[in-house]
Amino acid sequence: MAENEEVVWLTADGLKQLQERLDYLKNVKRAEVSEKIAVARSFGDLSENSEYAAAKDEQSAVEAEIFEIDEKIRNAKVISNKVDISSVSVGCKVKVEDLTFDEVLTYKIVGSTESDPLNGLLSNESPAGKALMGAKVGDIVKYESINSGTIEMKVLEISN
Repeated sequence: MAENEEVVWLTADGLKQLQERLDYLKNVKRAEVSEKIAVARSFGDLSENSEYAAAKDEQSAVEAEIFEIDEKIRNAKVISNKVDISSVSVGCKVKVEDLTFDEVLTYKIVGSTESDPLNGLLSNESPAGKALMGAKVGDIVKYESINSGTIEMKVLEISN
């Protein structure tokens, strides 16, 4: 990994999903798009051929996604199932009390690729995730929310 590239934190399942998506794009989607290009090319004049232009745009999008996933996989660091739970880190579960909205929430801290806050997967790069990183049980952390201003959370529990 080059010095200026960032680690992409992934769970084992997340890495598997990326590998499956990459395999699909390379072995299925590329062939489908190539076929679309061939069919569109058979229509004649390429300068006024909207089907050809659309197929070439789709090809560009597929190749860009392949490149992006290749980079993520190349820079991936798989999160261990057993992480140090003395403080919040990528791969742990953290139970917090949201002091601003008076509710208890549980999150798994993951890399940005797998982030899904509505399903309890919080990116280590999100404002809340950054605030929690390194916190210990009993700590109160603050972060700025785009919609709600300053949010305060108290760390109640850290687990695997």
